[in-house]
Amino acid sequence: MEPNSRKWVGSSCGLHGPYIFYKAFKFTQDGKPRILSLGDFFFVRCKPENPICIAELQLLWEERTSKQLLSSSKLYFLPEDTPQGRTVNHGEHEVIAMSEKVIVRLDDLVKWTVPDVSGWAHGLKAEPLKPSVVRELGTNGRREALHRYRESTLTSGLNFKDVQRERAQLGQEEDGRKVLVLSYPQYCRYRSVLARLREQPSSLLIDHTVLALGGIAALGGTTKILYCRDTFEHPALLKNESICDEFAPNLKGRPRKKKLSVSQKKDSQCQGQGQGSSGSTQGSAAAVAAPDPCSPESKIPAKVT
Repeated sequence: MEPNSRKWVGSSCGLHGPYIFYKAFKFTQDGKPRILSLGDFFFVRCKPENPICIAELQLLWEERTSKQLLSSSKLYFLPEDTPQGRTVNHGEHEVIAMSEKVIVRLDDLVKWTVPDVSGWAHGLKAEPLKPSVVRELGTNGRREALHRYRESTLTSGLNFKDVQRERAQLGQEEDGRKVLVLSYPQYCRYRSVLARLREQPSSLLIDHTVLALGGIAALGGTTKILYCRDTFEHPALLKNESICDEFAPNLKGRPRKKKLSVSQKKDSQCQGQGQGSSGSTQGSAAAVAAPDPCSPESKIPAKVT
């Protein structure tokens, strides 16, 4: 793979007009290949002087007419890195989402990506699985079941088997889960599960019931968990020269016929009934005015004077 090449990973997952949508892409950073896929959280720095923030990759596509490889991400910032700053109302593990999603070319997204975040000290450290449990996952098929569960809950049910296969070859199965941003209800459920499973074996974290209750199975021991419950405006970031909102995909289809409201339906029915009754009245009047040619009265000759 060439140092500056960007390559789609896996099959395409959608087609709309001039847009082809994909699930993941591969790039090389510091001489090492890396894969980012939909739903991944990773650290970025939009400019050298900007603070590190967290990006959630939400959309990947290729614009066929201009041959542009593009991405759409949601950015999360620590409260102290927002224009309003941190207040007493912010939680220890809280981040704030930028209200607007950012659309950038894949080349610029790779430049934003921060490979080494060993100095990131924020977030709740996820409860890791014991090495024996992780080894057992590879022998009893539970690892594949765990990946399928993540696909159904985190990535709208898309099939990521081909992406996971290539990630496993690179030894990066958990690369997109070094940091997770949950909603506030999800974060509360996770803390509740941890409290319930205190003093219990970590193998329970991969139980489907525990996962459904809000548990998170972290195969690695470095996953940091944060939560988001608010958004903010960031006008300065929107002026970044790498952001290209003009390439945002237009996903609108053909305009549909506007449905009538209940009152409009009643009015149209009343008008139809009125036209039908007037037509029947005119028809009956015509029938009365026109004599039946077969009646005896019609056969009496007219008197000539």
